[in-house]
Amino acid sequence: MKRNVVDQEVAIVTGAGQGLGHAIAIKLLSEGKRVVFVDVNETALNEVKESDLLHRYHSSYSMFLTVDVSDVNAIKKSVETIMEDWGRIDILVNNAGVRKETVIEEVSEEEWNHILSVNLGGTFFYSQAVLNTMKQKKKGRIINVSSFGGQAGPLTSGAHYCASKAGQLVLTKVFARSLADQGITVNTVAPAAIETPEMEKMDPAVLEKMKESIPVKRFGEAEEVASMVSFLASDAASYITGSTFDINGGLLMR
Repeated sequence: MKRNVVDQEVAIVTGAGQGLGHAIAIKLLSEGKRVVFVDVNETALNEVKESDLLHRYHSSYSMFLTVDVSDVNAIKKSVETIMEDWGRIDILVNNAGVRKETVIEEVSEEEWNHILSVNLGGTFFYSQAVLNTMKQKKKGRIINVSSFGGQAGPLTSGAHYCASKAGQLVLTKVFARSLADQGITVNTVAPAAIETPEMEKMDPAVLEKMKESIPVKRFGEAEEVASMVSFLASDAASYITGSTFDINGGLLMR
């Protein structure tokens, strides 16, 4: 028997215009969830909306919102829009982020604040914004997308990026401990060296050196990260909270 669309879970994926976020959003959509594609880049969202891939799925299962996750008011308005249109929020994937390779001596206050407000502030305030509806339902899944850089320092990223990603790991534990008795789980995935459009901009020599440093001798695929996020968003992961899952080909073993 086909389920009514209003019974379908609603997932928000930030940074869903391309790369990891796009792969995660499509994975959740393919599983029958209603997905809110959130991105600051309206052009990228429009390209996703018009893509052949998205046309495989019913239009009533996807929503597109242009949101700057460093803007707390914009976050709140997006949650209000989702609740008005779909009436529920079950899953939040905090994937939106910016990465810079600026060396320590050249990081400006403006650049530092921007990286932290998007990567760490966006994670905190989007999570805060969805708590009310999740608490009312006594169920929710929050998955933060951190990075190898937040655990072991940079492969190619700057100190501010790594600091913001390390902050996500601690936020995960703080939220998880606070919400565990309310049916809300909070976990992190920490990918490294995943093939995305951003990687195509990097120096081929640097990429080859990076690949050789990975024990499995290959880069990861966005779909591999999406599969882990999908699992953590499912009922099968209801006993898992406050954890970080490494997806790095063995770069960091612990």
